[in-house]
This record gives sequence, structure tokens and C-alpha cells, in this order.
Amino acid sequence: MSAHDSATVLRPIAVGGTAQAALGVFAFSFSFPATAWALEGFGPWTVTGLRGTLAGLLAGVCLLAAGARVPPRSAWPGLAAVAVGCAVGFPLLSTLALRLSSTTHSAVVIGLLPLATAAVGALRAGARPPRAFWLAALAGAAVVLAFTVQQSGGAGLTTADLYLFGALLVCAFGYAEGGRLARDLPGWQVIGWGVVAALPVNALTGALALTAEPVHGNWHGLTGLAYLAAVSQFGGFVVWYRGMAAIGVPRASQLQLAQPLLTLCWAVLLLAETLPATAVPTALAVVACIAATQRAGKGTGKGRGQSGGDGGGAPSQ
Repeated sequence: MSAHDSATVLRPIAVGGTAQAALGVFAFSFSFPATAWALEGFGPWTVTGLRGTLAGLLAGVCLLAAGARVPPRSAWPGLAAVAVGCAVGFPLLSTLALRLSSTTHSAVVIGLLPLATAAVGALRAGARPPRAFWLAALAGAAVVLAFTVQQSGGAGLTTADLYLFGALLVCAFGYAEGGRLARDLPGWQVIGWGVVAALPVNALTGALALTAEPVHGNWHGLTGLAYLAAVSQFGGFVVWYRGMAAIGVPRASQLQLAQPLLTLCWAVLLLAETLPATAVPTALAVVACIAATQRAGKGTGKGRGQSGGDGGGAPSQ
């Protein structure tokens, strides 16, 4: 196959992978507003346990209906990271944070997740993205951090911030391991087996929390919980992991720089929170960083093995 033919074949894969990763980001951008809604009807431990339990049951039904085979033993350490990071750790820590902080503040702090995901993915795969990629990624993270400091009025880290930093750390490992596994397993099965593996822990958490925390069966609470279980915990990951498998963890992770800005919009529209005056210039700077990271990694991949979800991204390994 000629170089031209190879490029022609790989181009639709890259475009499709970018679109799927972007769709995952769009789905995740509603997660914090949905959590805020869920907290209107349930306590934080109840929200975490029930969303994980419902997602695990949904994933189990889908896996059975598709006749999916149990993954090989070699895949289970990675699936354990997905379960701990994406099905237990991030939901719990972010929900606890949202009890103490606004959706807008929390969304911007979690904006550091793309850099953490790219770093973990590259380290796990032994990848060497070009310097321009890392400079653009660091610039994006610096913009997000500056926005956070400005919004806090220069105050030190709060308890909510500590919850959020813990959430982004465990989630970065879950994202990176999920993207790596999605080379060999369909993306929906990666998150499917991950939430199924976490089902016993989440079911026990939900059962105990229901006896200890008050429940108010209002429309917001039920809608938020349903979204978290069906989309944030399962459906969004299906397209997210497929996107990472196609274009690589570092490149896909940088698309998430847009997620905090999308979440800010939903916070205004759905939660009536006040949009900070610096949101628009921050959004423009973030978009510029996304474009720079995508351009830095373009054209250096040599096939799915290198541009896939092993963490190497498009840059050669």
C-alpha cells in the first residue's frame, strides 16, 4: 500500500475517533449539573452508590445481550483501574466536592484532567509526544488554573478543591487504562466490564447510604440520577473510549479542555449560576490550546498501533 493510500485509509479513522471523543466530552459536560440536581433528592453517598449500581445493571444487561466474552486475565488489572477511577473514585469525590462548592468552580478545577490523563497515558505507554504538544497542554492547564485562582480570590485550597484534585487523579488513571484496553476490546465493553466489576461495592454503598441519608423524591433528583447512571457512568464512556482508541489518549484527552467551558454554560442554563466575566476569554484561550495540541500530534502516527489508545497518541512511540 502506498503512503497516499495509507493516509487515505487512516484519515476517516482519525476523523471518526475525534468525533466520538468529542461526543463523549459533550456527554460528560452535563455530569456536574446532573450531580447538582441529584443532590437535591439524595445524599452524596446515595448518589454515588445508586448511579454505580444502575449503570452496572445496565451494562450487565448489554453485555449479556451482546454475548460478550469475559475479558482475559491480562485485562483485569486495567479494568480494575477503570472500576476504581471511573466507577467509584471520581463519582464519590466529585459528588462530595459539589456539596461544598459551586458547579462552575468545580468544573474549572476538573479542567486540569486532560493534562493528567495525557501524562498518565504517555507514561504507561512509554510514549514520547513532541515538545510542542506538552507546551500546548501545559498552557491549557495554566489557563484553567489561573481561572480557578482568580475565581477563588487568591485563597488557598479548600476541602472541595482537595476532593476535586483527588477525583481528577484517580479518573486520569481510569481514562488512560480504559483507552489502552480499548485497542483490544470494544470501548463499550471496557466501561461495561469496569462498572460491572464495581457493582458489588456500589450496591453495598447505595444500600447502606439509603438507610443513613434522607431521600426526597423530586423531579430534579431523579432526572439527575438517571443521567448520571445511563450517560455519565456508561453511555458517555462508550464513545469516549472508542475515540481514545482511534486517536490516542493524549490527543483525545486535550479535547476535554473544552468540557469545563461547556459545563459553565449548562450551569447557567440549568442551575441559574452566574457566569464569571472571565469565562469568554478563558474559553477562547482553551480553544487555541486544543487546536495547538491537535496540530502538534498530526501526521506522525503510523497506524492504529501507534495512534491507538495505548497512550502514545499520534506522536511516534
